[in-house]
Amino acid sequence: MSSAVEGRHRAAVLGSPIAHSLSPVLHRAAYAELGLAGWEYGRHEIDEAALPGFLAQLDGSWAGLSLTMPLKRAVIPLLDSVSDTAASVEAVNTVVFTGDGRRTGDNTDIPGMLAALRERGVQQVGSAAVLGAGATASSALAALSTICTGEVTAYVRSEARAAEMRGWGERLGVNVRTADWSLAAAALDAPLVIATTPAGTTDALAGAVPERPGTLFDVLYEPWPTDLAAAWGARGGAVVGGLDLLVHQAVLQVEQMTGRSPVPLAAMRAAGETALARR
Repeated sequence: MSSAVEGRHRAAVLGSPIAHSLSPVLHRAAYAELGLAGWEYGRHEIDEAALPGFLAQLDGSWAGLSLTMPLKRAVIPLLDSVSDTAASVEAVNTVVFTGDGRRTGDNTDIPGMLAALRERGVQQVGSAAVLGAGATASSALAALSTICTGEVTAYVRSEARAAEMRGWGERLGVNVRTADWSLAAAALDAPLVIATTPAGTTDALAGAVPERPGTLFDVLYEPWPTDLAAAWGARGGAVVGGLDLLVHQAVLQVEQMTGRSPVPLAAMRAAGETALARR
Protein backbone atom coordinates (compact mmCIF):
# COMPACT_ATOMS: atom_id res chain seq x y z
CA MET A 1 0.00 0.00 0.00
CA SER A 2 1.37 3.41 -0.86
CA SER A 3 2.39 5.97 1.73
CA ALA A 4 -0.08 8.43 0.20
CA VAL A 5 -2.94 6.13 1.16
CA GLU A 6 -1.59 5.46 4.63
CA GLY A 7 -0.53 9.06 5.27
CA ARG A 8 2.62 7.62 6.78
CA HIS A 9 6.19 8.37 5.75
CA ARG A 10 9.13 6.54 7.21
CA ALA A 11 12.88 7.01 7.14
CA ALA A 12 15.74 5.69 9.27
CA VAL A 13 19.48 5.48 9.74
CA LEU A 14 21.12 2.08 9.27
CA GLY A 15 24.54 0.88 10.38
CA SER A 16 26.49 -1.10 12.93
CA PRO A 17 27.04 0.11 15.59
CA ILE A 18 24.13 2.54 15.41
CA ALA A 19 22.98 3.31 18.99
CA HIS A 20 25.16 6.44 19.16
CA SER A 21 23.75 8.02 15.98
CA LEU A 22 22.41 11.58 16.25
CA SER A 23 20.58 11.30 12.93
CA PRO A 24 17.16 10.56 14.51
CA VAL A 25 17.48 13.69 16.67
CA LEU A 26 18.34 15.88 13.68
CA HIS A 27 15.73 14.53 11.26
CA ARG A 28 12.93 14.54 13.84
CA ALA A 29 13.78 18.16 14.70
CA ALA A 30 13.43 19.04 11.03
CA TYR A 31 10.09 17.24 10.74
CA ALA A 32 8.76 19.08 13.79
CA GLU A 33 9.92 22.48 12.52
CA LEU A 34 8.49 21.82 9.06
CA GLY A 35 5.18 20.61 10.47
CA LEU A 36 5.47 17.23 8.76
CA ALA A 37 2.84 15.19 10.57
CA GLY A 38 2.99 11.48 9.92
CA TRP A 39 6.74 11.44 9.32
CA GLU A 40 8.83 9.01 11.41
CA TYR A 41 12.59 8.56 11.62
CA GLY A 42 14.17 5.58 13.38
CA ARG A 43 17.43 3.67 13.64
CA HIS A 44 18.20 0.05 12.86
CA GLU A 45 21.26 -2.04 13.68
CA ILE A 46 22.06 -3.50 10.25
CA ASP A 47 25.32 -4.96 8.95
CA GLU A 48 26.31 -5.86 5.38
CA ALA A 49 24.83 -9.36 5.60
CA ALA A 50 21.44 -8.10 6.79
CA LEU A 51 21.15 -5.17 4.37
CA PRO A 52 19.65 -6.95 1.32
CA GLY A 53 16.92 -8.56 3.42
CA PHE A 54 16.10 -5.29 5.16
CA LEU A 55 15.71 -3.43 1.87
CA ALA A 56 13.59 -6.22 0.38
CA GLN A 57 10.92 -5.97 3.10
CA LEU A 58 10.40 -2.20 2.94
CA ASP A 59 6.96 -1.09 1.77
CA GLY A 60 5.71 2.04 0.04
CA SER A 61 5.63 4.05 3.25
CA TRP A 62 9.41 4.40 3.16
CA ALA A 63 10.82 7.68 1.85
CA GLY A 64 14.52 7.18 2.43
CA LEU A 65 17.47 5.90 4.43
CA SER A 66 20.61 7.37 5.93
CA LEU A 67 23.57 4.99 5.90
CA THR A 68 26.63 4.90 8.08
CA MET A 69 29.45 2.39 8.42
CA PRO A 70 29.76 -0.33 7.25
CA LEU A 71 27.02 0.09 4.64
CA LYS A 72 28.10 3.01 2.47
CA ARG A 73 29.79 0.80 -0.11
CA ALA A 74 27.81 -2.40 0.46
CA VAL A 75 24.55 -0.74 -0.60
CA ILE A 76 25.72 0.27 -4.08
CA PRO A 77 24.98 -3.04 -5.86
CA LEU A 78 21.47 -2.97 -4.35
CA LEU A 79 20.53 0.38 -5.91
CA ASP A 80 18.96 1.31 -9.23
CA SER A 81 21.07 4.43 -9.68
CA VAL A 82 23.87 6.31 -7.94
CA SER A 83 24.70 10.01 -8.23
CA ASP A 84 28.00 11.15 -9.73
CA THR A 85 29.01 12.51 -6.32
CA ALA A 86 28.53 9.13 -4.64
CA ALA A 87 30.16 7.28 -7.50
CA SER A 88 33.25 9.50 -7.29
CA VAL A 89 34.12 8.08 -3.86
CA GLU A 90 32.24 4.77 -4.12
CA ALA A 91 30.22 5.66 -1.02
CA VAL A 92 26.46 6.20 -0.57
CA ASN A 93 25.13 7.68 2.65
CA THR A 94 21.65 8.54 1.37
CA VAL A 95 19.03 6.36 -0.30
CA VAL A 96 15.80 7.86 -1.59
CA PHE A 97 12.84 5.75 -2.72
CA THR A 98 11.04 7.23 -5.71
CA GLY A 99 7.34 7.00 -6.44
CA ASP A 100 7.92 4.25 -8.99
CA GLY A 101 9.80 2.11 -6.47
CA ARG A 102 13.34 2.87 -7.60
CA ARG A 103 16.20 3.14 -5.13
CA THR A 104 18.51 6.08 -5.77
CA GLY A 105 21.80 6.62 -3.95
CA ASP A 106 23.65 9.84 -3.17
CA ASN A 107 26.46 11.13 -0.96
CA THR A 108 25.62 14.21 1.10
CA ASP A 109 28.84 14.06 3.13
CA ILE A 110 30.82 15.81 0.38
CA PRO A 111 28.49 18.80 -0.17
CA GLY A 112 27.91 18.78 3.60
CA MET A 113 31.64 19.31 4.17
CA LEU A 114 31.69 22.16 1.68
CA ALA A 115 28.63 23.81 3.27
CA ALA A 116 30.16 23.54 6.76
CA LEU A 117 33.37 25.16 5.52
CA ARG A 118 31.49 27.94 3.72
CA GLU A 119 29.64 28.66 6.94
CA ARG A 120 33.04 29.43 8.52
CA GLY A 121 34.11 31.57 5.58
CA VAL A 122 36.31 29.00 3.83
CA GLN A 123 35.62 29.32 0.11
CA GLN A 124 39.04 28.50 -1.32
CA VAL A 125 42.49 27.50 -0.04
CA GLY A 126 45.89 27.27 -1.69
CA SER A 127 46.83 24.03 0.06
CA ALA A 128 45.46 21.65 2.67
CA ALA A 129 46.34 18.69 4.89
CA VAL A 130 44.30 15.58 5.61
CA LEU A 131 44.96 13.55 8.75
CA GLY A 132 44.10 9.89 8.18
CA ALA A 133 42.89 7.74 5.32
CA GLY A 134 39.75 5.75 4.55
CA ALA A 135 36.19 6.61 3.59
CA THR A 136 35.96 10.00 5.32
CA ALA A 137 39.37 11.00 4.00
CA SER A 138 38.33 10.20 0.43
CA SER A 139 35.22 12.35 0.92
CA ALA A 140 37.51 15.12 2.20
CA LEU A 141 39.60 14.84 -0.97
CA ALA A 142 36.43 15.05 -3.06
CA ALA A 143 35.44 18.24 -1.23
CA LEU A 144 38.95 19.66 -1.59
CA SER A 145 38.87 19.00 -5.33
CA THR A 146 36.51 21.96 -5.65
CA ILE A 147 38.13 24.45 -3.24
CA CYS A 148 41.87 23.66 -3.03
CA THR A 149 43.96 25.17 -5.80
CA GLY A 150 47.24 23.51 -4.78
CA GLU A 151 48.67 20.45 -3.09
CA VAL A 152 46.96 18.32 -0.46
CA THR A 153 49.22 16.40 1.93
CA ALA A 154 47.75 13.27 3.49
CA TYR A 155 49.33 11.97 6.69
CA VAL A 156 48.90 8.21 7.03
CA ARG A 157 50.26 5.25 8.97
CA SER A 158 51.19 2.82 6.21
CA GLU A 159 52.36 2.70 2.62
CA ALA A 160 49.18 0.83 1.70
CA ARG A 161 47.10 3.74 3.00
CA ALA A 162 49.41 6.20 1.27
CA ALA A 163 48.94 4.42 -2.07
CA GLU A 164 45.18 4.42 -1.50
CA MET A 165 45.11 8.18 -0.91
CA ARG A 166 47.29 8.88 -3.95
CA GLY A 167 44.90 6.74 -5.97
CA TRP A 168 41.91 8.72 -4.76
CA GLY A 169 43.78 11.92 -5.62
CA GLU A 170 44.32 10.76 -9.19
CA ARG A 171 40.71 9.72 -9.52
CA LEU A 172 39.34 12.97 -8.06
CA GLY A 173 41.78 15.31 -9.78
CA VAL A 174 43.57 16.35 -6.58
CA ASN A 175 47.34 16.77 -6.32
CA VAL A 176 47.95 14.49 -3.31
CA ARG A 177 51.30 14.10 -1.59
CA THR A 178 51.57 11.57 1.24
CA ALA A 179 53.65 11.68 4.41
CA ASP A 180 54.14 9.34 7.35
CA TRP A 181 51.99 9.87 10.44
CA SER A 182 55.15 10.50 12.51
CA LEU A 183 55.39 13.85 10.68
CA ALA A 184 51.76 14.82 11.32
CA ALA A 185 52.65 17.88 13.42
CA ALA A 186 53.77 19.53 10.18
CA ALA A 187 50.20 19.26 8.89
CA LEU A 188 49.06 21.91 11.34
CA ASP A 189 50.81 24.67 9.39
CA ALA A 190 48.44 24.21 6.44
CA PRO A 191 45.73 26.85 5.93
CA LEU A 192 43.11 24.07 6.14
CA VAL A 193 43.54 20.86 8.14
CA ILE A 194 40.90 18.12 7.91
CA ALA A 195 41.17 15.50 10.67
CA THR A 196 39.38 12.27 9.76
CA THR A 197 40.83 9.96 12.42
CA PRO A 198 39.11 8.13 15.32
CA ALA A 199 38.75 9.64 18.79
CA GLY A 200 42.04 10.15 20.60
CA THR A 201 44.24 9.79 17.52
CA THR A 202 45.15 13.48 17.22
CA ASP A 203 45.39 14.26 20.96
CA ALA A 204 49.19 14.14 20.86
CA LEU A 205 49.20 16.91 18.24
CA ALA A 206 47.47 19.47 20.48
CA GLY A 207 50.79 20.83 21.72
CA ALA A 208 51.99 21.46 18.16
CA VAL A 209 49.29 23.95 17.13
CA PRO A 210 51.03 26.98 15.58
CA GLU A 211 50.68 30.48 16.99
CA ARG A 212 48.49 31.60 14.11
CA PRO A 213 46.56 28.55 12.95
CA GLY A 214 44.29 28.51 9.93
CA THR A 215 41.12 26.40 9.88
CA LEU A 216 40.70 22.99 11.46
CA PHE A 217 37.88 20.70 10.34
CA ASP A 218 37.69 17.86 12.85
CA VAL A 219 35.00 15.39 11.75
CA LEU A 220 34.41 14.02 15.27
CA TYR A 221 31.45 15.23 17.31
CA GLU A 222 31.84 13.02 20.38
CA PRO A 223 33.86 13.60 22.49
CA TRP A 224 33.88 17.31 21.73
CA PRO A 225 35.94 19.33 21.66
CA THR A 226 38.86 17.04 20.91
CA ASP A 227 42.16 18.04 22.48
CA LEU A 228 43.33 19.27 19.09
CA ALA A 229 40.17 21.32 18.48
CA ALA A 230 40.38 22.88 21.95
CA ALA A 231 44.02 23.86 21.48
CA TRP A 232 43.27 25.16 18.00
CA GLY A 233 40.43 27.34 19.23
CA ALA A 234 42.53 28.63 22.14
CA ARG A 235 45.08 29.89 19.61
CA GLY A 236 42.35 31.77 17.76
CA GLY A 237 42.03 29.40 14.82
CA ALA A 238 38.71 28.68 13.16
CA VAL A 239 37.25 25.28 14.08
CA VAL A 240 34.64 23.30 12.16
CA GLY A 241 33.35 20.27 14.04
CA GLY A 242 31.72 16.96 13.33
CA LEU A 243 28.31 18.25 14.39
CA ASP A 244 28.60 20.94 11.72
CA LEU A 245 29.21 18.24 9.13
CA LEU A 246 26.44 16.02 10.49
CA VAL A 247 23.89 18.82 10.42
CA HIS A 248 24.75 20.07 6.94
CA GLN A 249 24.67 16.60 5.38
CA ALA A 250 21.40 15.85 7.22
CA VAL A 251 19.83 19.05 5.83
CA LEU A 252 20.49 17.74 2.33
CA GLN A 253 19.06 14.34 3.25
CA VAL A 254 15.85 15.88 4.60
CA GLU A 255 15.49 17.93 1.41
CA GLN A 256 15.83 14.84 -0.76
CA MET A 257 13.57 12.60 1.31
CA THR A 258 10.77 15.10 1.98
CA GLY A 259 10.98 17.37 -1.06
CA ARG A 260 10.83 20.37 1.29
CA SER A 261 13.16 23.36 1.21
CA PRO A 262 14.51 25.31 3.00
CA VAL A 263 15.23 22.88 5.80
CA PRO A 264 15.66 24.35 9.33
CA LEU A 265 19.41 24.01 9.89
CA ALA A 266 19.42 26.08 13.09
CA ALA A 267 16.73 23.96 14.75
CA MET A 268 18.54 20.77 13.76
CA ARG A 269 21.86 22.01 15.13
CA ALA A 270 20.24 23.12 18.39
CA ALA A 271 18.63 19.69 18.78
CA GLY A 272 21.98 18.01 18.18
CA GLU A 273 23.76 20.23 20.69
CA THR A 274 21.10 19.50 23.31
CA ALA A 275 21.33 15.75 22.74
CA LEU A 276 25.12 15.77 23.00
CA ALA A 277 25.00 17.85 26.20
CA ARG A 278 22.81 15.16 27.80
CA ARG A 279 25.25 12.34 27.08
